[in-house]
Amino acid sequence: MTGYAQAFWLDSPGVGVIRPVRLPEPGPGEVLVRTLYSAISRGTESLVFRGQVPPSQYEVMRAPFQEGDFPGPLKYGYLSVGVVAQGPANLLGRNVFCLYPHQSAYVVPASAVTVIPEGVPLRRAVLAGTVETAVNALWDAAPLAGDRVTVVGAGMVGCSVAALLTRFPGVHVQVSDIDPDRATVVETLGAEFVLPEHAAGERDLVFHTSATAAGLQRSLELLAPEGTVIELSWYGDGQVSLALGGSFHSRRLTIRGSQVGTISRARRTFADRMALALDLLSDPVFDVLITGKSPFTELPTLMANPPVLCHLISYDGE
Repeated sequence: MTGYAQAFWLDSPGVGVIRPVRLPEPGPGEVLVRTLYSAISRGTESLVFRGQVPPSQYEVMRAPFQEGDFPGPLKYGYLSVGVVAQGPANLLGRNVFCLYPHQSAYVVPASAVTVIPEGVPLRRAVLAGTVETAVNALWDAAPLAGDRVTVVGAGMVGCSVAALLTRFPGVHVQVSDIDPDRATVVETLGAEFVLPEHAAGERDLVFHTSATAAGLQRSLELLAPEGTVIELSWYGDGQVSLALGGSFHSRRLTIRGSQVGTISRARRTFADRMALALDLLSDPVFDVLITGKSPFTELPTLMANPPVLCHLISYDGE
């Protein structure tokens, strides 16, 4: 046996603990990864932590290497960066990203890890899963040169979407959030920050990431005729009420769900999308989304009230 690792478990809604888990010896085609960093996917993981996954979504919302079942006990998470300690020669010693829960070491198929490009710092690489979500949203939306686009919600996903949109020629990107403290982050990404009441209207596309009914309602209000809201929020078992009696029908507006568990581009694979996300993270502008770091031992407390942006979880005792 390879030995033991330490893993974060959701014991029951609102209660997280760290427990030892036994690691198997890697078999042919498998790797042992020693974790360096992980990060919390605030929206989804917060809902999981609070036990707000509806029973109808138990299977759909399973993480790739989840252990246990909703509402708990279970291991959940999917933003992990580490180094391959055992495995095929072409991966041995390589730094990799994996969609694995918070755990100090783990054994997975070699196909489940993606090598981190040389130009991407390991701290920044934990954002790969979030940037992958943003890539998927852009594939769903297919923005065009010159589009007027707003992102509602300046969390990790919203800011990642904005960072990618600013690369499109002629696209004017506004990011709307109720927290004025998000302005510096948004402006560093190259977008314009506005409070909801000051957001420009007649937008071709709106990406909604705030996970609130008010945010979704405001997103619809900002659209031009025949415009589309790309809905990236996940509400768990929460109910969302919308006022659709105004211009929703007369303006022929659309709400389109975007979910990273599927790919709208038939010629692309999950591996293609992840590799692209890591390549995009060569841009140091994404460092503005990393706002702090805590040791793994503090994760049970941190999970109860996670930061809005990316807070690193370190496994080296820092």
